[in-house]
Order: sequence, then structure tokens, then C-alpha cells
Amino acid sequence: MVRASNWVIIALNVTTMALALSAMGFSLWFHVRDGSQCQRILKTPLLVVGAALLVVAVAGLVGALTGASVVMWVYLLMLLALTMGLVVFTIFTVMVTNRGVGRAVSDSRLGNYSKWLQRYVVNARNWDKIKSCMTDAGICKLVANVKTDDIYNPIVSGCCKPPGYCGLERRNASYWVVPKKGRVVGDPDCKAWSNAAEEMCFDCDACKKAVLSNIRREWKMLVLINICIIMLVIVVYSIGCCALRNNRFHYHNNFNFNKPQPHV
Repeated sequence: MVRASNWVIIALNVTTMALALSAMGFSLWFHVRDGSQCQRILKTPLLVVGAALLVVAVAGLVGALTGASVVMWVYLLMLLALTMGLVVFTIFTVMVTNRGVGRAVSDSRLGNYSKWLQRYVVNARNWDKIKSCMTDAGICKLVANVKTDDIYNPIVSGCCKPPGYCGLERRNASYWVVPKKGRVVGDPDCKAWSNAAEEMCFDCDACKKAVLSNIRREWKMLVLINICIIMLVIVVYSIGCCALRNNRFHYHNNFNFNKPQPHV
């Protein structure tokens, strides 16, 4: 007889298997479709996470259905490793997004961000991917729909138009020129600006700061999500322990019941 805790484990792992197969399916779809840079970035993480979840879900499902204690032990060890990994990653995320850490080791050009976050985002390889992703996503199309220079989206404002202090004049949606009278401030961002759609101000410090700020904000949200997931995994781990205990109790009862009794 399958106990209540086993049914809960079965239901949770069937759901997990569905999520894992969906993640792997999306990853394979991105691989076949070979879409934008934004989509290509997701291929490997989705495949790895999907495969890991599938292995854990299969172990939990087999252990709950068969009552095999060894499989349930493997399942519980996997959950424990997942919990520890999430805890370590959450602590790491808090450290690299903390303003205090940023002040201690910040780059004066890029502002109050941790050195690790700057190196991870603003290196040649990753920044080229981010620029390609922004181009594919068409984030600068918002500029064409705004008639004034007041753009309140930090990434659009920092990456899709030259800084206001550069003194450039706007001719149309995405074309800026040096005015006949006056001069452009000799700031690196002013020199980095280009009217080419694939360049614009993507190499400006203002753009890099906006992207770093957005990443830090999203990672702080990720911390909250990770805490919720950790609590959920702990609950599942507790239910799994109950299922393991029930399986062992059921096995010992059956073994003792079927064991031949000595003749008196």
C-alpha cells in the first residue's frame, strides 16, 4: 500500500518531470531554431537544469512507487545537495549585489558595483553577447516612439542615445549630429556614440552602468525566489524522509509477517 507521504512525493515529482521535460524541450528548440543571441544564451542552462531536475524526479518517483529504500536515499541525498547548492548560490548572490561590497572594490568609471560583477558583465566576450542580445531584442525601438529626449528606461536612455551633456542634436528617431555652433564635451561616452543601429551607445559607460544596475536588481529578486525554493525543497525533503521511514516500516512488517515461525 502506498502511503500518503509517498503519494505527495509522486505528485511533486511528476510535476517536476513535466517542468524538466519542458525546459529540455525549449533548449532543443532553441538549438534547432538557432534564434537570437538572447535565445542562444538560454540553451545550455535550460538543458543542464532540465536534465538535473529529470534525474532527481525519476529517482523520487521510482523510490516512492517501489518503496526501494536505496533509491529514496539517493533521492534525499540529491535534494540535500540541491539545498546546499542553493544556499551557497544565494549567499554568493547577496555578496556580489551588496552595495557595501560595491563601495569597497568599485570601479570609478562604472560606479558602485562589485568587482566580480563588473568583470563578469563588462568583459569582451560577455559584453559582445549582451550588445547582440539588446540589438536582437530591439530595445532601442522605444526611442523612435518618443518625441522628446526624456526617456525614463535606464537601459534605453543609457544605450540608445548619447548623453545630454555631449551637446549632440537629434535629427530623427535615431540620428544625432554635432551642432554647427558649440562643441562636444570630450567625454569617452561622447566619442563612443555612433548612429549605426548595431553600435549606438552600447560601448558607453552609461550603457554598462544601466545594464549592471538592471542585473543587480534582477539578482536581488532572484535571492527572494531562491529563499522560497529552499523552503520548498526543505518541505519536500521532510516529506521524503517520512516516505523513507514508511517504506522501511512497511518492509520490516512484511518481512516479520512472512518469516516462518519456529515450531513449539
